Amino acid sequence: MWSNGKIDGNEFQVKHFENGSEYGIDEGRISKLEIRKDGKLLVNYDRGWDKKPKDAAVKAVYEIILKRYN
Repeated sequence: MWSNGKIDGNEFQVKHFENGSEYGIDEGRISKLEIRKDGKLLVNYDRGWDKKPKDAAVKAVYEIILKRYN
């Protein structure tokens, strides 16, 4: 299942499942995640990390998404 949304001006797209997987973040339910702000890619996970969250603001958004979908 795909979900899209916006948190604090950051747009996100997440693919999540009912059960965790070895491909998920921390073996959880999220297998794909993208967070963008003003069109700039800030976070990308596609069954593995391509771009991890760096600054505190992006990490806060990432944590909200993890609580909601992982």
